[in-house]
Amino acid sequence: IGNRRKYKMARKQSEDLSYGIIGLGRFGSALAYTLAEAGKEIMVLDCTEEKVRQIRGVTEHAYVVKDLQKETLRETGIQNCDIVVVCIGDKVDISILTTLNVINLGVPQVIAKANSPEQGEILEKIGAQVVYPEKDMAVRLAKRLISKRIFNLFELEQNIDISELKMTSKIAGKTVVQAQLRNLYGVNIIAISRNGWLTTDIKPEYVLDQDDTIVVIGDRDKIKRLADDL
Repeated sequence: IGNRRKYKMARKQSEDLSYGIIGLGRFGSALAYTLAEAGKEIMVLDCTEEKVRQIRGVTEHAYVVKDLQKETLRETGIQNCDIVVVCIGDKVDISILTTLNVINLGVPQVIAKANSPEQGEILEKIGAQVVYPEKDMAVRLAKRLISKRIFNLFELEQNIDISELKMTSKIAGKTVVQAQLRNLYGVNIIAISRNGWLTTDIKPEYVLDQDDTIVVIGDRDKIKRLADDL
């Protein structure tokens, strides 16, 4: 109870979203450290004391739990988080039960890691958003290998991506208007990087350079076609 009260007080002092992470395997630990480095408020739970001790260097809300039953989770105060990510993929039964418990505690958004389509299907049916870290990484790598001019591919939803593309002599020297990327390919430039300098203020008269890297948003297939044409 003391933990829950303390966490509620901390939440009142911040307007940012708070994140709960259950499970400190490779995925959960990487997620926790990345969110903490970004200045986000995080709460972390794990059954292993050593893992929790290590993570306490980046958050004071890190707790060792003896189990992941509903009442145990409630006592930690994790239901006060805006988003909770269940990072338990290997133990399917514990993953599903923990996800269900978090949902039943009333957390607004629950995301769960899955290692198989079957596990993901069950998690979706009980109301969680599902991520497949290993599969997503493999797909992104494959796409980068297929189209070597596409870097740092980010999938938003459905077929919409954000990608970085290295310019070539084909459109170097043209202005953004003259390149006609929107008309010819249906993609929009949202940022341009040149010699370590990044701008999001893309004016029609901006002259593209062969050393530029452009960040575009659009349909996945159209971005692929643009990369092939370059």
